[in-house]
Amino acid sequence: MEIVIKILQFFMSLSLLVAIHEFGHYIVARIFKIRVEKFYIFFDPWFSIYKKKIGQTEYGIGWLPLGGYVKIAGMIDESMDKEQMAQPVKPDEFRAKPAWQRLMVMLAGVVMNVILAFIIYSGVCYFCGTEYLANEDVVYGYEFNEAGEALGFQDRDLPLRVDGEVIVDYKEFGNKLLLTDSGREVELLRGQDTIKLNLTFEQLLEMRRSEGYKGLYVPFAPFVVGSVESESALAAGLQADDEIISLGEHQNVAAAEVSEILSEGYKSDTVDVVVKRAGEMVALRVPVSAEGKIGIVAKQLQLEVQSQQYGFFESFPAGVKMVGSQISSYWEQLKLIFNPKTKMHEELGGFIAIGNVFPGQWDWLRFWMMTAFLSIMLAVLNILPIPGLDGGHALFTLWEILTGRKPSDKFLEVMQYIGFILLMALLIYANGNDIVRLFN
Repeated sequence: MEIVIKILQFFMSLSLLVAIHEFGHYIVARIFKIRVEKFYIFFDPWFSIYKKKIGQTEYGIGWLPLGGYVKIAGMIDESMDKEQMAQPVKPDEFRAKPAWQRLMVMLAGVVMNVILAFIIYSGVCYFCGTEYLANEDVVYGYEFNEAGEALGFQDRDLPLRVDGEVIVDYKEFGNKLLLTDSGREVELLRGQDTIKLNLTFEQLLEMRRSEGYKGLYVPFAPFVVGSVESESALAAGLQADDEIISLGEHQNVAAAEVSEILSEGYKSDTVDVVVKRAGEMVALRVPVSAEGKIGIVAKQLQLEVQSQQYGFFESFPAGVKMVGSQISSYWEQLKLIFNPKTKMHEELGGFIAIGNVFPGQWDWLRFWMMTAFLSIMLAVLNILPIPGLDGGHALFTLWEILTGRKPSDKFLEVMQYIGFILLMALLIYANGNDIVRLFN
């Protein structure tokens, strides 16, 4: 059932994004009185699932869910309608319009995707508000996996700055380490000391290659004594609100580790315990029962999540800020993908990877947030100056505006073929990665 829910969310989101994108091209073309012959969600080679002609435009749903298109009269696009292009130019065709109008038609799809993301983010801010875990509220620091320890971090470290920039949201720290093609200087709090780690690009690259960024760090959950239940623990000196720092030779002990450590090495024995009490370190020796217990109960600790509510007019600038942040973040990811040193292209995914970002249970908030992000992703990808994409068409039109020379139809046809081949190769590669990961 989870797979079905993921598939439904994926196709709902994709259909909305394609419809909005193509509607951008369509509505601007109609504003400039350019004839639109087809408006399709998904592609329709050989046949379509549904079609209906209204006026001069055929509206339909294709069977191949790789995007969608509008067929604009007199434009060299994915339809490659050479017969129409060989005919005399008509006043309601794309090629008959001035370059600035053609440029606006080309950019309209990208603009609509950005507008959609803005509307979603603003709506989420207004109706739901935002929540985040402030880095300064992670009072016990973080617990790091093996990749983090290899970088030089220790459990209970609290990163404060990366390259001089203060970390506000705890998620920012991982993003700053991942989205870089150079080294990083991390300033962190370790105990009472502030130290600096100079991480090289090679170290960060190895973390990426080993996928050590997965679970790199989580808020550290210490064992803080809630109550002392046994006479032996009381006699040993344990008190409520003591924070266990070490058990025997095990340092920086997390709450989840205490039972396992005691059961594996200290049954019917004693264990040296160091606790933090009122800012001081206190060393104790505590008896351990035959069951591997020392007679204390942990206090339930909960980190305070910051929340912010927005009024109607406040939600709009918040939406703009979120759009800007996502565009910047995705652009940085895109640059790393095309950087041969990072090998991030190996992490490219296709439809399976995209579908998996949706949850297995229906969650409208998550659905809209992922749709907004995918809308940003679609906008950024489409604006790239690659033949066949909106950015490629816009580039050739800008060249015409700046030089006064229009590229020939033959040149545009060749570029369209090249772009199609590049995009198909990328599509095959990304979805091939998905299949390989399934078998691995």
